[in-house]
Amino acid sequence: MRHDDAFRVAAAAAGVSIETERSEFSERLTVKQLADLAGITVRTLHYYDQIGLLEPTSLGENSYRYYGEEALLRLQQILFFRELGFRLNEIGPILDGPDFDIVHVLTVHRRALEARVMRLIHLINTIEKTIYHVEGAVTMGSDELFEGFSEEQQAEYAKEARERWDPQTVDQSHKRWNSYSKQKQQQIMQEGRDNTAALAAVMEKGRDSPEVQAQVARWHEHLRYFYEPSIDTLRGLGQMYVDDPRFAANYIKFHPDLPEFFRQAINVYCDGLEQQK
Repeated sequence: MRHDDAFRVAAAAAGVSIETERSEFSERLTVKQLADLAGITVRTLHYYDQIGLLEPTSLGENSYRYYGEEALLRLQQILFFRELGFRLNEIGPILDGPDFDIVHVLTVHRRALEARVMRLIHLINTIEKTIYHVEGAVTMGSDELFEGFSEEQQAEYAKEARERWDPQTVDQSHKRWNSYSKQKQQQIMQEGRDNTAALAAVMEKGRDSPEVQAQVARWHEHLRYFYEPSIDTLRGLGQMYVDDPRFAANYIKFHPDLPEFFRQAINVYCDGLEQQK
């Protein structure tokens, strides 16, 4: 596949029609235009630039960032790797490696996403059967209730958690969680959802308002069901809620801007904790 063909693939994946001549797409995009095109925030692009993961193609006289097609292709790869669970500090070395081949990588991405689609299909089938089971239309065996839930996937989540945080803290969290009854676990999960909904409901008051900070304090207290988080851990969780698509998707369900708002509110909260020391 030629480079211009790869560019067309990237644009098509972003929902952009490029049936016209390629020269029409040689114009540079501003940071706002690229953010809107890719479905991410301007702040995220600034951060990628700051850490050297995605630098702008050029800077205008007004110091505005401008991005060309090389940058668009690179951003597409970054977002693909993020979707597959790679951390930002892992993506740069891959993209900058001497053996990096965009066509090969796109093929790998496609296979990984196809595998994920198959797993989601299994989960959807399990959900449908469970609905019929609860309604009394069919009877499911205990093993059928968990079709689609991969032991390997659960092990991968545990491995990722141990790598991201202190392994002792992760083990403590698992031990504490497993000590709760099923009823208690359900209560804790519902409390977490209620806290998130309450936070989304007061977003308009501002990240440093008493109402918002009270909800962040409730979130902090809720974490103690699992472990005692440090201030650095709190800040790290806030950043992860923005950077990790899995967590971001959960908060976006409550409000499209909640992940970034929550991160900022957590930082305000942490600033206050540090001042109390």
